Amino acid sequence: MSKTQVIAFANNKGGSGKTTTCSNVGCAMALSGKRVLLIDGDMQMNLTLSFFDEDRAMELAQSGRSLYEAVKKEDDLSDYIIPTQYEGLDIIPSSSLMSSIEFELFAKWQRELILKKCLERVRARGYYDYILIDAPPTLGGWVMNIMCASDSIIIPVEASPWGLFGLANLFDFFRQVKNIAPRLSVLGIAITKADERKNYFKQTREILSEMDSARLFDTYIRVDSAVEWAQDNSQPVVAYKKYSRSAIEYKKLAKEIMSYADR
Repeated sequence: MSKTQVIAFANNKGGSGKTTTCSNVGCAMALSGKRVLLIDGDMQMNLTLSFFDEDRAMELAQSGRSLYEAVKKEDDLSDYIIPTQYEGLDIIPSSSLMSSIEFELFAKWQRELILKKCLERVRARGYYDYILIDAPPTLGGWVMNIMCASDSIIIPVEASPWGLFGLANLFDFFRQVKNIAPRLSVLGIAITKADERKNYFKQTREILSEMDSARLFDTYIRVDSAVEWAQDNSQPVVAYKKYSRSAIEYKKLAKEIMSYADR
C-alpha cells in the first residue's frame, strides 16, 4: 500500500452500530498485520471506551491529550496518540468537552479544514496503513471537518424499520462536503444489527443494494450478544471472543473494506 488511507465512519442516525463497526474493523485490520490509528471524534467517548475502562478513559480525557485539546489548539496530532493493548493499533481519545467543538471551530480560519491540518504530519509520515475516524451522529461543522480530513466514508446502517431514516440527508450533506473536498468518496454501506428472520432486514438490504450512490458491502453484521459482552469488558469482539459469529463477520468486513480502499 502506497499511502495512508483515512476513512470516516459516519451516520447521522444514532444506534447505527457506527462506533462498534469502527472499533472492530480497526482492531481486525491490526490483527491482520496492518498499522491502524483510531480517532474518537464523538463526545460520548464510546470508541475510547471500546479499548479502556471508564476510569482510564476519563483519565485520558482529563490529561490534556484528547482530540478536543488538539483541535482547539490546532496542534499536530502526533503528540495525542495513545497505544492500545493491541499491537499496531493506536488511538486518539475523545473527551466530553467535544460537546463544545462546534463553538471552538466557529471563529477559526478555514474551520472546515482544521482536523485535516492537525492530521497532516501523522499522515505524511506514512506509518499507519489506515486512520479510522468515528464521527458523531450529527451533521454540522465538526462532521464536515471529519469528512474533509478523510479520503472516504463508510456508512453503517442498522437493519431496522428506522435504520434508513435520515440517510437521504446524509447523502445531501456528503454532496455539500464534496464542494470543499472533491476527492471524498463513499467507500460503502455496511448493514449492522441484522436479523435474517425479519422482513425488514430483507427490505433494508434490497433498498440499499439498488442505490446508485454507494456500494453495499457483501458482508453484513448479525445481532450477537458477544458484542455486548465485549463492550462490557472494554474490548472489541474480534479480540474478546474471536471465534464468535460477529467477530468472524467483522474480520470479513475488514478484509472487504481493505480490498476496496487499496484500489
